[in-house]
Amino acid sequence: MILVLGVTASGKARLGFELARSLAGEILSVDSMKVYRRMDIGTAKPSRDAQQEVRHHLIDVVEPSESFSVGLFLERALAAIEDIRSRGKTVVAVGGTALYLKALLYGLFDGPGSDEFIRAELRAQAQREGLGKLHEALRQIDPDAAARIDPNDAKRIIRALEVFRLTGKPISSFQKQFDAQQPMHDWTLLGLRREKAEESQRMNARVKRMIEQGLVDEVRSLLAEDKPLSQQARCAIGYAEIIEHLQGRISLEDAIEEIKKNTRRLAKGQRTWFKTFKGVHWLDVGPEESAESVLERAKRELDA
Repeated sequence: MILVLGVTASGKARLGFELARSLAGEILSVDSMKVYRRMDIGTAKPSRDAQQEVRHHLIDVVEPSESFSVGLFLERALAAIEDIRSRGKTVVAVGGTALYLKALLYGLFDGPGSDEFIRAELRAQAQREGLGKLHEALRQIDPDAAARIDPNDAKRIIRALEVFRLTGKPISSFQKQFDAQQPMHDWTLLGLRREKAEESQRMNARVKRMIEQGLVDEVRSLLAEDKPLSQQARCAIGYAEIIEHLQGRISLEDAIEEIKKNTRRLAKGQRTWFKTFKGVHWLDVGPEESAESVLERAKRELDA
């Protein structure tokens, strides 16, 4: 039971793949956007060849028009783990969606209920004033949650504000119960860490590759489908900005810069989340270090 985590573009997918290949394992994707079919380039999905060589789970499981929750993820993830282990394979979970990682380790926390009236009011406010205003309001009442939630993630921003209105308490105070829990399975956690400057360079390089690989055409094709994209899919980094471009609101150059900026924000939120994870064996990766070297170091950690 191995869990590989790290910020976006850290190299965790490569390490997870190599570990699974060398340990006769299968990969469990812990990513809130790789679940969507036909959203391939912008989510940096593993190639078809890689998926044929090593079996992957929880990739391409729902349509882009559908919503997908952490509860659905956990249900399917636990079923996949049982299936993998029943065949004598090693589970190699790989991901950077912190809320999904927390759920995988500790289960779901019992938060307060919902109020559709409050949600509708917040959605209307977001349409009138922009999502940025809501994210700033969240930062004022719950800076911990605001640091973890991407400014484009309308669903989670609205939920956090809803919880505060319902209870008078920040949502992060409910989530802290994770800290006292024990993992549901016997996981070994491996984390990849790089210097922030190098991480930023890798993120910018990834965005450039995505554009070269045809991200704009991928988004255009998704928008042309009969069923509209779900709010969750539309908010995905890389897709939200290109949608803005295709709708004539910003230039392609500005959209690319927005993707880079929002990716850096996502990484900042991931770093904040990961600080709360216990028992992570962190591998500090150098700028010139090869994937083979990282794999060997990871294996030594597992042996230890």
